[in-house]
Amino acid sequence: MSAFRVSATDGAARAGVLATAHGEVPTPAFMPVGTKATIKGLHPERVRELGGSVVLANTYHLFFRPGIATIEELGGLHRFMGWDGPILTDSGGFQVFSLRHTIVRADGEGVTFRSVYDGAMARFTPELAADVQRRLGSDVAMCFDVCPAADAPREVHELAVQRTTAWAARQLAAPRAPGQLLFGIAQGGTDPGLRRRSVEEVVALGFDGHALGGLSVGEDREAMLDTVEWAAPLLPAGRARYFMGIGDPLGILDVVERGIDMFDCVLPTRLGRTGTALTWEGRLNLKNARFGRDGRPLDEGCPCAACERFSRAYVSHLVRQQELLGLILLSEHNVRFLLDLTAGARAAIERRELGSYRRAVLDRLGSGVAAGQEALG
Repeated sequence: MSAFRVSATDGAARAGVLATAHGEVPTPAFMPVGTKATIKGLHPERVRELGGSVVLANTYHLFFRPGIATIEELGGLHRFMGWDGPILTDSGGFQVFSLRHTIVRADGEGVTFRSVYDGAMARFTPELAADVQRRLGSDVAMCFDVCPAADAPREVHELAVQRTTAWAARQLAAPRAPGQLLFGIAQGGTDPGLRRRSVEEVVALGFDGHALGGLSVGEDREAMLDTVEWAAPLLPAGRARYFMGIGDPLGILDVVERGIDMFDCVLPTRLGRTGTALTWEGRLNLKNARFGRDGRPLDEGCPCAACERFSRAYVSHLVRQQELLGLILLSEHNVRFLLDLTAGARAAIERRELGSYRRAVLDRLGSGVAAGQEALG
């Protein structure tokens, strides 16, 4: 029996529910990223209050700090980080791309990294990724894959597809935590032949859900969306579909419209830590002096702590004085913004009105998107 069920559709878009060992996840679902077992700047209870139902943590980073034995001895990842809801753990495959400068050797068996923390050697294999995620006790484990850069030669993407399939089969055979779901990942970049081959090979193995990996890594935006549009329907209709690494408002709606159920990104908290708010006027850089006397909230009608109690002028003051409260308030606001946007998309799908919802979002953002982007500089 599938852990995922579709409850409504609107064109290619789907609303559904992913059932996990620690609760249900309504989809479409934005997953705040807690790379090192924390959503930066947010208390776990606050994440829940903001509407978060599932969070993401990273196998690679937790493997090195504090170490899997420590987390296991302290009762597993849920207890360790004080979050009793569903957790998805990335496998370390993305670090094959993002930390490629630390790779000592990559071959058919796995990847040898130098730790970004102390330079110590560590060998990652599908079996290690499975064992680490089993010991963490996450609700959704991801397969260890090879994620090339977007501009890598075709032969590199072809090798990535080959190894990703082989490693997925090996990880599928490894033990899991009780009730733990395992998602396969398809690679292939934006190359139609390679992407189709990867989807077909990984789907044939029979996973609980599927991800489109190797996108949003530097390729042309339209090429990325075109790929999602034709590749998502190739994934099983009765399994959750996960786009790895998108979190801008328009990008979220673009992939939801094309049939994606789950997505994650560090964007909201990263922007918060750099003094930027996601708003219906676009992105606001609170370091900008023009906000120093602005008595309005970040967003009219937003119920987050920053908007209900404080002015743009106060948050700008905090940011420019490097006060931690400013970064915390912005991070909370940004996470809430994306969670509310995603919840609105789900409700629109249930009404079969996603197209009009998307148009309304674009109208609300309007020229504010360009203005906000300009304010980033």
